[in-house]
Amino acid sequence: MHKPLLLFPLLAVLVGACLLSAQSPTGPIAPKPGAPIQQAPPQSKIVAGVTLVHTPVTVKDGRGQLVDTLDAKDFQVTDNGVPQQIAHFDLGGDPLSIVFLVETSTRITPLLPQIQKAGIVLGETVMGSDGEAAVVGFNDAVDKLQDFTTNRDAVEKTLTKLNTVGTQGSKLFDAMALGVEMLSGRPLPTADAPGRRRVMLILSEATDVGSETKLGAVLRRAQLSNVTIYSVGLSTTMAELKAPPKDTTPHVTPPGTFGRPSPPGVPQTPDTQAAQYGTGNLMELMVWAVKHVKDKITDHALELAATATGGEHVPTFKNHSIENAIDEIGGELHSQYSLSYIPSGTNETGYHEIKVTVKKEGLKVRARPGYYIAGPES
Repeated sequence: MHKPLLLFPLLAVLVGACLLSAQSPTGPIAPKPGAPIQQAPPQSKIVAGVTLVHTPVTVKDGRGQLVDTLDAKDFQVTDNGVPQQIAHFDLGGDPLSIVFLVETSTRITPLLPQIQKAGIVLGETVMGSDGEAAVVGFNDAVDKLQDFTTNRDAVEKTLTKLNTVGTQGSKLFDAMALGVEMLSGRPLPTADAPGRRRVMLILSEATDVGSETKLGAVLRRAQLSNVTIYSVGLSTTMAELKAPPKDTTPHVTPPGTFGRPSPPGVPQTPDTQAAQYGTGNLMELMVWAVKHVKDKITDHALELAATATGGEHVPTFKNHSIENAIDEIGGELHSQYSLSYIPSGTNETGYHEIKVTVKKEGLKVRARPGYYIAGPES
């Protein structure tokens, strides 16, 4: 009659064993012989480290006039040849975050009145009504003269009160690195929310003296941070010609000479120096620069920066004044298309080529050419 009671201790032991078996194992469990090993779910092919690629796009017709009548459906974007879906599209509407980078070495002293006068154009034409801007000056040192503000009067005042410092240094690349760092914190547009277009506008010679930062490293970071670089090239040759005769400021090269030799049989003049400013294969050089960030590259620095990020370089030789160059850049910025996409279909490290085309004949398109994803060895 009492034997069934003996089952209760045995039942308690079985329940305890089941509870212990349900706990997490303390180490890996070897699979049973012949049992298939469960595979990890396939990873979606998204570029590592890049969540959103933003590219400004400038479209002009055969006469060089800006075209602002296109829709998202008129554009096609590829990343390493793979078509991408446009997640964000706008025409000149996303407000700007701009860093104005201005050289303040004594070499550009004769041009200082033009730069100060251009401060009004920078505030009104480039910033626009809803933009924000910061100002950075550089010579032997790099100084943040004005942090980001939407107050155009404050920006104009900072620029109109610029002074050159008695130094010959021009830490252009270090200043560019600071500008990219400052812009990296500004909000980007997404598929669901507006943001800001990140722009750097440089007023400088195409010369770096004394920087620790390499140009390739700056360009790689600018590409990954979706920063577009524009530049107004200041001519020290032209500055010397405009300087008063009593000017005794020392120059980088001996008086009456030029920093870059002319072709054989061609006399050295401001005009021939302007012609030599030109390009070669800037695209190939730019790709090489972002792949080899530890190597020193100095020639065509401003043109390379613009080419690498989809901006434009405007030299101020001949009658192209600083004010006109800035006005031209401001007009483009406010008539520009903004395209963004989340990279898909590719997961390689290395250089990623971006191609933006328009499904209409006779139009010229300029956009950022790509970006570089560093591998473990980079």
